[in-house]
Amino acid sequence: MIRWRVFLVLGVVLGLMSCDPFNTGFDDVEEAIFYEAAKKTSAVPGGELLVMNWNAKFGGGRIDFWFDCFGDRVIMETEEVVENLEGLAHKIRLVDPDILMTQEIDIESKRGAYIDQVQWLLDHTDFNYAVYASQWKADFIPNQGLGRMEMGNAIFSKYPIGEATRIALPLLDEQDALTRYFYLRRNILTATVEVPGFGDLEVLTIHADAYGGDGTKKRHIDRFKEELDRLDEQGQLFVGGGDLNTLPPGSENQHVFADAVCEDEEFMADDYRDEADWLVEYYRDYQPAIPLEDYQANNEPYFSHFLSEDVFWNRKLDYLFTNGEFVEGSGLTHQDESSGGVDTMALSDHAPLSVRIRLEAP
Repeated sequence: MIRWRVFLVLGVVLGLMSCDPFNTGFDDVEEAIFYEAAKKTSAVPGGELLVMNWNAKFGGGRIDFWFDCFGDRVIMETEEVVENLEGLAHKIRLVDPDILMTQEIDIESKRGAYIDQVQWLLDHTDFNYAVYASQWKADFIPNQGLGRMEMGNAIFSKYPIGEATRIALPLLDEQDALTRYFYLRRNILTATVEVPGFGDLEVLTIHADAYGGDGTKKRHIDRFKEELDRLDEQGQLFVGGGDLNTLPPGSENQHVFADAVCEDEEFMADDYRDEADWLVEYYRDYQPAIPLEDYQANNEPYFSHFLSEDVFWNRKLDYLFTNGEFVEGSGLTHQDESSGGVDTMALSDHAPLSVRIRLEAP
């Protein structure tokens, strides 16, 4: 009997490896998905652009989900998703960015009441265009009642987007074939924003691995740096960033970490200390939205993530970098109502980051 079960499992795995019955696969490089707002708003750029980054937690707000290890929710009701999206949109309108990078945004997932969150935010903010690249896609996931899943990264813009590309990142090495088939396929999303009167600005975002213990996170961070370096060598102005899931250099001795709340090893977040030098070359070669010396002098105003329901902002995982020039002092981490009239912790487990970049006319 056991032997037949083994053969059955092997047969399923081999079948999944030979085809893609649940539509989870991607090419190494492919075109992103393009969106336009239902109604366009006028936008005239000045000599600066305001750029914002926010891991939106798929419109989940502070709902206690099963993978957070202090809740059991899997599926949200339509009213819950819309309420959280309204909060996200309200904060975005207050900041009024020209460009927004988002991670963990759902597209017609069962858990998100099948709402296309990219289109919803386009139609409830002043953005006119967006592009999307999936990082977790399956017509059906047979686990926890997840069902249909479609989550990824997106870039929103007031100005037209020319080319946009999804670049695949390495998969985890430590997973078995069946788990890997249904697991996240992380990526770099790039977009060429065509700023009238100033030319092209390359915008890149990433959501690096969080839980892998096989070095995959480091490979993601290094691969993103390679893409920034390639653009810099070409003389192309860029802004790149996102949720890098690691700490700024010099953070290894900061005692700001909550005890792990998760006993499930699959979602056991480490304390990140051993990774605190992985971004040294980012800070060396490019300008950060938050200067490293400012962060090291007083880090708490720049924390952008919290780990458990009992501990508030306790580490920085979110970043923006450029090979151009950010306006000095314009980098903000929007932690609470003191930064725009909205308690951002109620909307996501990440705080948004914003900064102004200078433009030069050709």
